[in-house]
Amino acid sequence: MERLCGPELPFWVANQTLHTDQPDLPVCFQLTVLSWLPCIYLWAVSPIYLFYLKKNNRGYIMMSIKNRFKTVFGFLLWVVCWADLFYTFHETQQGISQPPIFFITPLVLGMTMLLATFLIQFERLRGVQSSGVLFIFWFLSGLCAIVPFRSKILQASSKVEVPDKLRFTTFYFYFGLVVLELILCCFNEKPPLFSSVDTDPNVCPESTAGFLSTMTFWWFTSMAVKGYKLPLEAKDLWSLNVRDSATVLVPKLLIEWEKEQAKAKSKQNTSNDVVYSKPPPSTSNHIGEESGTSPEEAEVLLSTRQVLPRQPSFLYSLIKAFGPYFLIGSAYKLLQDIITFVNPQLLRMLISFTKQKGVPDWWGYSLAFLMFFTAFLQTLILHQHFQYCFVTGMHVRTALIGAIYRKSLVITNAAKRSSTVGEVVNLMSVDAQRFMDLTTFLNMLWSAPLQIMLALYFLWQNLGPSVLAGVAVMILLIPFNAVIAVKNRAYQVEQMQHKDSRIKLMNEILNGIKVLKLYAWENSFKEKVLAIRQKELNVLKKAAYLGALSTLAWTSAPFLVALTTFAVYVTVDENNILDAEKAFVSLSLFNILRFPLNMLPQVISSLVQTSVSLKRIQSFLSHDELDPNSVDRKNTASDFSVTVVDGKFTWAKEDSPVLHDINVLVPHGSLLAVVGHVGCGKSSLISALLGEMEKLEGDVSIRGSVAYVPQQAWIQNATLRDNILFGKPYNEQKYRCVLEACALTPDLEVLPGGDMTEIGEKGINLSGGQRQRVSLARALYCDADVYLLDDPLSAVDSHVSKHIFDNLIGPEGALKGKTRILVTHGISYLPQVDNIVVMVDGRVSEMGSYQELLKQNGAFAEFLRNYALEDFVDEDEATEEIIDDEDLFPEDALSNHMDMVQSEPGINEAKRNFIRQISIISADGETSKSRSVRRHGCSQKKHPEPQEKKQQHGMEKLIQAETAETGRVKLKVYLEYAKAVGVLLSVLICILYGCQSAAAIGGNIWLSEWTNDALQNRTADNVNMRVGVYAALGITQGVLVMISSFTFAMGNIGAARKLHHNLLVNKLHTLQSFFDTTPIGRIINRFSKDIYLIDETLPSTVLMFLVTFFVSLSTIIVIISSTPIFAVVIAPLAFVYIFVQVC
Repeated sequence: MERLCGPELPFWVANQTLHTDQPDLPVCFQLTVLSWLPCIYLWAVSPIYLFYLKKNNRGYIMMSIKNRFKTVFGFLLWVVCWADLFYTFHETQQGISQPPIFFITPLVLGMTMLLATFLIQFERLRGVQSSGVLFIFWFLSGLCAIVPFRSKILQASSKVEVPDKLRFTTFYFYFGLVVLELILCCFNEKPPLFSSVDTDPNVCPESTAGFLSTMTFWWFTSMAVKGYKLPLEAKDLWSLNVRDSATVLVPKLLIEWEKEQAKAKSKQNTSNDVVYSKPPPSTSNHIGEESGTSPEEAEVLLSTRQVLPRQPSFLYSLIKAFGPYFLIGSAYKLLQDIITFVNPQLLRMLISFTKQKGVPDWWGYSLAFLMFFTAFLQTLILHQHFQYCFVTGMHVRTALIGAIYRKSLVITNAAKRSSTVGEVVNLMSVDAQRFMDLTTFLNMLWSAPLQIMLALYFLWQNLGPSVLAGVAVMILLIPFNAVIAVKNRAYQVEQMQHKDSRIKLMNEILNGIKVLKLYAWENSFKEKVLAIRQKELNVLKKAAYLGALSTLAWTSAPFLVALTTFAVYVTVDENNILDAEKAFVSLSLFNILRFPLNMLPQVISSLVQTSVSLKRIQSFLSHDELDPNSVDRKNTASDFSVTVVDGKFTWAKEDSPVLHDINVLVPHGSLLAVVGHVGCGKSSLISALLGEMEKLEGDVSIRGSVAYVPQQAWIQNATLRDNILFGKPYNEQKYRCVLEACALTPDLEVLPGGDMTEIGEKGINLSGGQRQRVSLARALYCDADVYLLDDPLSAVDSHVSKHIFDNLIGPEGALKGKTRILVTHGISYLPQVDNIVVMVDGRVSEMGSYQELLKQNGAFAEFLRNYALEDFVDEDEATEEIIDDEDLFPEDALSNHMDMVQSEPGINEAKRNFIRQISIISADGETSKSRSVRRHGCSQKKHPEPQEKKQQHGMEKLIQAETAETGRVKLKVYLEYAKAVGVLLSVLICILYGCQSAAAIGGNIWLSEWTNDALQNRTADNVNMRVGVYAALGITQGVLVMISSFTFAMGNIGAARKLHHNLLVNKLHTLQSFFDTTPIGRIINRFSKDIYLIDETLPSTVLMFLVTFFVSLSTIIVIISSTPIFAVVIAPLAFVYIFVQVC
């Protein structure tokens, strides 16, 4: 430094800096370290930051007044810095020699200010509204300039005249401009042009928060104030950020997973190395010599290396999708870990300061301020780390649930056999939650070893080789915990299997609750569920006991390390004296060591549980999917809307084919009927056309959009209108036509709210026929090109069936001109269809028009013989009343569960004709297609009054929204859980944890007394006694930890058993009306997610509360006992804390 600053400007002067009541830093130190530090930071960060800005272009921000000021101030700073540089050149020309530092520092500062100005403009061009990089730079520049600011004032006040007026003036210009830049950097720029305009009135302010607001979470203040005024509800929350929504996160994960699957398949294909061999060239010239094969034919495949197929790694997909964001949190964690070890060194200096006499008081104030500042900085950084971890966990959980849900919709029928409903529910609730829980503390996997190594390093500096004894203790604990982790993993797998079985059984119980109650089977099924639950609790109990042993080991680890280290330190050498500085600095490091030692086993345990969940999720997501290309939907060249050529289909690849040699051609706009005996493959043919079956051979193509009406109608928990519209825009004219065609108009008169009546889950408040008609109306309203109707008329009365066929499906119905494939047993409609397909044992036996098939006297004639008489009798019974067709649907003819309409006038002549033909089987007979009901165009009907105008007095919402308690958790809830654990057991647990903390206090007090021996020169006399009592107190604490952990585990298992039993008994004895008005998913969640929280999450939360409470209480007791005046501060602090928490 002497070369830079010269002999007249020393770099460091201890008497000027430390040993004085008016400390000041030398000019050389100010011109080098304080001036260069911000510059080094900016030049080091700039390449990475410029690369980031180049990759992330958010748009273009117009030049605002604020941006102009920042740019002008940046140029002025460059001018000021280089003014000093040119002034130095001027002095050199005047013969005044200046050290090189007066050339270098202004040059470096000026170049840095130009770089900062360039970054200001480049950020504007890239759409950056608030710059963290420049904020830190201006903050560092201002912080480093405070010392010269004070120094120059002191110099000016101590002398009559300022010696260097120009540099004095330029520095204060420099300081003022830096402060202005810092202030301007605290405010955001306007949003960039051409960026997506967020029209949400309740947008989350986090997306537009500046760097300072983000670091201090100031953007959250308004929500905190609102929560202070009144309990927060879901409607009070801001809208979700787009980047946090499932629409962004789920595709992000699925893209990476598909890449990983494709990579695994490509490696599997290239792993089979083909080896060829050619025979050696022949040494004979004889043409006629035969060698068995020609050289070309001898080029044969010798071997194929069989290697295990590479499984795609779902973990790698998760890392690629969410790893970069998570790494930002990891960087914060690394910075926080480093700052953590600053406080013990400051504590060492503070203890040393108290021992010395005659030192300046500002030492103590400075050390106290530095301890506060490091703690404050550590808090800021730690909470940023947790913010990134929590958001990453939320992202992972959201993406997992979305991916699992999507997969459950597209897996093959074979995969559905192995993946039960209970497993899918647990994957989305329990397994996905475990990923979120792990992500919070996942960084402890590397952070804990880092903290342990740093703590041991500083302990070595403090106590020397004696620390090796403590290291040996930690190494001995590793295999013990490894065995526990392996056993715990096995228990987790077993527990999840029992949980899947229990949820599967509960799902079956809830789906068939009506039958179960009618047959009074509640107790039988309760015993089945409780038997599975008991197996689950047995596994949970073993895992809890293992966890208790692990807690014992790692809770006792810091004490055992301290005990062995202190004992070895004082016994190996009589000159080793355990004084206050060594003991309490070491204790401070041991306390730092306590957190990683306690957290590492928990993270390892959580990692083991999550690895089980990872395998379960990866196995589920690796199931085969239905081939989306099995049905060609882009075939526009053919004249047929539906084409099946040489089709062979099966429900699972390992099963025998269900459909063989299927050849079906359906012309555009025609009506095709599919008939056959029960189980002949009619519904399977529809499923094949939908792509729901595995296609083994042949080609299937459908031109245009498809509407599907299943045998069992699928109804949403929504209004009747919403069920029909199904997301389509409302068109009243079209809507009324649909209602009339589907015979739903009379039903609207008897429903309490008309078409705005809420339909319960699975259409519980509609009859079977009404549900089927709603399903038909939904299909009709969607206006598709091809309609697949799987026996939709079987659930309705024959008169309603006749009306629906005539007005909807038939040749003159609303679907006239659309391609329709109708599976039916109603032979009365067959004369009116264009073509008929007869299915026999999974094959197309016959295909043709009605007359053609009658003439063939084949399978179709046999089908008519079996069904005709029965169908005729049904029709005859249903037509006893003959009324005018204008009164076809009188308004008062329906009840709440009416499936029938009044009879049509006359008996269908077509039916009588083909009944006669059945008896004769004559080719001469022809069937009249006369229709007995006159068509009613929807425009001729008088439209009923719009439903919105109907008075709906007394109408209540059928499915009530799920509510949650707001505000504080009531005392009654805590008492209920304590009662479930057992009142006496709860009190015993609290006493044991209190005794454990008392033993810890005793150990610290005893250690304090031990260090006082050094002041009285009694260290050699009391070593054995001091070590023995300290060890006894520590062992007592360990025994109490073990007993309290086992007792706590017993209590939690008992509470989990009792709460689940009460929930199960309550639900099985609940009225049927509750299940009619409560979604099954909501009840399943109580038995899956909420029981999981009681089993695994709640115990750890209660344990954390007990440990934190008693540690805080013991700390307060120790401080008050040593410094009684502190008791005066406790009361207001406690009041403020309770006020913030409660109010």
